[in-house]
Amino acid sequence: MADLLLQIAPPKTTKPKKVLCLLPSSSFDPTETSLPYTYLTNAGHSVTFATPDGLPAQCDPRMLDGRDLPWLWKTLLRCDPLSAQAYAQLVLSESFLHPAKYADVAPAEYDALVLPGGHDATGMVPYLEDSNLQTVIVPHFFAGGKPVGAICHGTLLAGRSKDASGNGKSCLFGRRTTGLRWDQEWTAYLLTFCTLGLYYRTYPAISHQADLQSHLERPSDYEGGPIPINRDTPADLRSGFVVRDGKYLSARWPGDANLFSLRFCELLEEE
Repeated sequence: MADLLLQIAPPKTTKPKKVLCLLPSSSFDPTETSLPYTYLTNAGHSVTFATPDGLPAQCDPRMLDGRDLPWLWKTLLRCDPLSAQAYAQLVLSESFLHPAKYADVAPAEYDALVLPGGHDATGMVPYLEDSNLQTVIVPHFFAGGKPVGAICHGTLLAGRSKDASGNGKSCLFGRRTTGLRWDQEWTAYLLTFCTLGLYYRTYPAISHQADLQSHLERPSDYEGGPIPINRDTPADLRSGFVVRDGKYLSARWPGDANLFSLRFCELLEEE
C-alpha cells in the first residue's frame, strides 16, 4: 500500500510549539483529529491529547468503515484513504495512547489549542457540555491571544465557552467563524435516517449552525462558505473552506481538514 502520508509535507518549523488537542471519550471524527495531528507533527510541533478520564479516546467507528451508511454516499461521508492512514498512525502514537486528563491540564503550558469535532451524540454531547472545558481550558487560550483551531462541532465548544473576563459572553462573541452548515447536517440526516435515525443530529431540537450563531454577536458573523461537495486533498485545497479571525481559525467538516491543518501550521509560524 502506498504511503499516502508522504503527501502531507508542511514547511518545517523553526519555532516548535506545544499544542493541546481536546477529545471526547468517544465518537470523535477520525479525519478531523488525525489530519491536524499529522500536519502539526510533520511540521515539527508536539501535540498533547486530553480526554475526560485520561484514557485513549475512541473515534466514531462508522467514519472509518462506513458501516450502515448508504452505499452511494459512503465515499463522501466516511474517511478517505489518506485520513484512514493518518488515523492508523495516530492511534499508535505515544501522545494518543497516553492522554492527559481534563482535570489535570494546565493550559498555560501550551502554546495553541485544537478542537476537533464529530456528530454522534454518544460522546460528543458530554464533550460539548463539559464545564471545565467551557470555563477554564478553552477560555485561557482566547484570553491569552493564543492560536485556537476548531473544526465542525469543535466550533460549538468554542462558542459555548465563556469569555475569561466574566462578562458571560461567548469566547466567539465579536468574532467571525464557520462551522457545520445546516444544509450539510440535514442532508446527511435525510440520507441516513431510515437506518441510523438521529445519528447525524447531535441536538435534534436545533441545528449546529443555529446553535453556533446564537453565541455570536451577530448571526452574520457565521460564514458558511460555498456548498461543500468534495473533500480537499493536500494537492488540491480548493474544496476546503476556513475562516480566520485573528488567532482563531475555524472549518466546517472533514472535507476542509487539509486546508484547515495547513493554515493552522501557518498560524503557528506567526507566533
